[in-house]
Amino acid sequence: MTSLRGKTLFVSGGSRGIGLAIALRAARDGANIALAAKTAEPHPKLKGTIYTAADEVRAAGGKALPILCDIREEAQIIAAIDQTVAEFGGIDICVNNASAISLTNSQATDMKRFDLMMGINTRGTFMVSKYCIPHLKKAESPHILMLSPPLDMKAKWFEHSTAYTMAKFGMSMCVLGLSAELKAAGVAVNALWPRTTIATAAVGNLLGGDAMMRASRTPEIMGDAAHVIFTKPSREFTAQFCIDDKVLYESGVRDFERYRVDPSVPLMSDFFVPDDDVPPPGVTVRALPSVGEVQKSR
Repeated sequence: MTSLRGKTLFVSGGSRGIGLAIALRAARDGANIALAAKTAEPHPKLKGTIYTAADEVRAAGGKALPILCDIREEAQIIAAIDQTVAEFGGIDICVNNASAISLTNSQATDMKRFDLMMGINTRGTFMVSKYCIPHLKKAESPHILMLSPPLDMKAKWFEHSTAYTMAKFGMSMCVLGLSAELKAAGVAVNALWPRTTIATAAVGNLLGGDAMMRASRTPEIMGDAAHVIFTKPSREFTAQFCIDDKVLYESGVRDFERYRVDPSVPLMSDFFVPDDDVPPPGVTVRALPSVGEVQKSR
């Protein structure tokens, strides 16, 4: 399978950034996209709403269903999935993209923020997957994808931001568990993570402003990598913790320059990329400052 034409994707956090990039790549094939997110009104620091995202999906060639949904709320998730199935007849692909981030140590993390990250990242991912699974089991080549990192259990990822790392690794633990649970049913469950920082609002607002944005790749690399994963037979590709450029390189892509925001600025590695993960030939990435250094610079 090389096209997602007629396939239905349920995308959490699909109003902007990586979630929208994944939706737009599928839309170019003629896919149906349910965009489940909280942003219905424009935000001064965050570009895009579920409605502007839906317009972009339609312009790209897909069908769009914008759904106002807080993935911490069980009833809202159930209603959103029911609405998607009623509109498009089923669900083929579940994309767990919605996430919350706070790069703070234990003393600087208030419990409201802790609960937000655990509620959206770990619990939300589990819950969206849980309620999509009965529909995915009816699909021809069903996929669940988490936008979460490899389970590289090193203290350096935890020491400056224990709560955030727990919440993101919780998403990856869902991959580990659900891929085994659903293997016999033929539902693929994988994770996708970027090798470099990606030019999204989170990077611009929380990590390093314009300088970090220029050292990043565009969200389109994640959209293209996700497309490669979704077009693989679900029974043959599961339980994988994928890095974006490695997935693309293995599919035949050799030009990664087109994904760079500013080719004159060296690329910056993202958090959670294992030290022993080797980039594709010709790709050079400089080490990301530690979370501690990022905290000091803010």
